Amino acid sequence: MGSLVQLFAVAISAALLFVVIGLVRRRRLTEEYSFLWIVFALALLGLSLFRGVLDAVARWLGIFYPPAVLLLMLIFFVFIASLYFSVVISRQRQQIERLVEDQAILEREVAALRDAGAAPITRGSAGSPPGPPSSANAAESGS
Repeated sequence: MGSLVQLFAVAISAALLFVVIGLVRRRRLTEEYSFLWIVFALALLGLSLFRGVLDAVARWLGIFYPPAVLLLMLIFFVFIASLYFSVVISRQRQQIERLVEDQAILEREVAALRDAGAAPITRGSAGSPPGPPSSANAAESGS
């Protein structure tokens, strides 16, 4: 691989690594998700720096232009990241749906209690749930 192409590949890989670290520092990307991107950037940086490994991988895959392996690896990494984030989004969507269902059930129960004429629960009222007395209740009982 020509030194100019190698220099360009190293610069792009290092830039990706610094962008990810910068996003984590500014709290725009959580550490949980940054790990995947840091691993990808380090792998690309390693392939860019170590020309022999890149040439060997290219020969093994039957690719005649070794820098094309970098592009292939980048496409593979983006595919894996997209798949991972799709799984995360699906899990979060299920959690949101469950929370919406739980909230709807709670709202229906509150409406049923109001319709039944139950007094709203407030602190210090006779209908308050048992528990440690508040400071106002402790003063009234002579403690």
